[in-house]
Amino acid sequence: MSSYQFWQLPAQDQRKDESSLSLQTSNQIPKPGPTEVLLRVKAVSLNYRDLIIARNMYPLALKKDELIPASDGAGEIVSVGEQVHKFKKGDRAAANFNIAQTRGATCTLAETGYALGGPIHGMLSQYVVLPAQALVHIPQHLSFEEAATLPCAGVTAWNGLFGLTDAPVLPGSTVLAEGTGGVSVFAAQFAIAAGAKAIITSSSDEKLNKVRSQFTKEQQQRLFTINYKKTPEWDQEVKKVSGEEGVSHIIEVGGAGTLEKAHAVIKRGGVIANIGFIAQGETPNIPLLNLGSGSIYRGILVGSVEQFEAMNRSIDTFQIKPIVDKVFSFKDAPQAYAHQWSQAHVGKVVIKVD
Repeated sequence: MSSYQFWQLPAQDQRKDESSLSLQTSNQIPKPGPTEVLLRVKAVSLNYRDLIIARNMYPLALKKDELIPASDGAGEIVSVGEQVHKFKKGDRAAANFNIAQTRGATCTLAETGYALGGPIHGMLSQYVVLPAQALVHIPQHLSFEEAATLPCAGVTAWNGLFGLTDAPVLPGSTVLAEGTGGVSVFAAQFAIAAGAKAIITSSSDEKLNKVRSQFTKEQQQRLFTINYKKTPEWDQEVKKVSGEEGVSHIIEVGGAGTLEKAHAVIKRGGVIANIGFIAQGETPNIPLLNLGSGSIYRGILVGSVEQFEAMNRSIDTFQIKPIVDKVFSFKDAPQAYAHQWSQAHVGKVVIKVD
């Protein structure tokens, strides 16, 4: 009988922050069912969602009992069920954020309850059993630590830019990605790979320069950075890059604090992909803004296995490398949470699973 370890959050009303995490031991490694696989997790990456779940601040419904956290992870398949043919022992794989959403840009109502790391158990464990339909092969040029960043941040950015098939990012267009977190950095990488210009915003020149350093000199010609602390009217700077017509896509992470300016710079028929609500401020009259801008305003809850596979083909074709800020050991998972909560990171914070 073999044992393994996993991190666990207590019942929802007992969660305070990363100090609520406890390292647990199970006396038996689980076995996959006929349509499942057993994954030996090698790396896990964190998202803002994971942090606020640990603080009992997540605004959407979750189960209230104990929870293995974290939605994003990559690893090596140890065994497969007898009905599984897509994967074999030794394959490198990652699980989709929503294990029930195999197709489409928007999950159905029935699929909403199958997000890893809440409502169902997540990836911060040495072993997990998952349905084979929820897994994708990871690009060969990526390490496990890099591949672990893809399921939420990568697929969310991909969905925001390419999820509407009649309004994808086109060469020569301009994409605005707010902040220097994982989703925004991925969005900039995907936009530039598609032949578009990308604008990244931040209050820190150090963060902006760190993002910029991850691109080639040729790519940097189409990457623009704006420090919104130094330039409060940053929307005017965006228009200087995009032209008066405006940007074609916005990865909107700010929420109330940035929505007015986002609608001011979006082109008519452009897409504002709402994926976050970090910035503080009074919520503007969104219906009025949306009518005035003539834009498409859509909420993004990550994406599907189908989109994950399409994104991986692009990552493989353009040899895109995710930006990893810092890697923590498995025993230091709470410190990884604290580091990301401090907002000192650029790109993704990763936990290497021993």
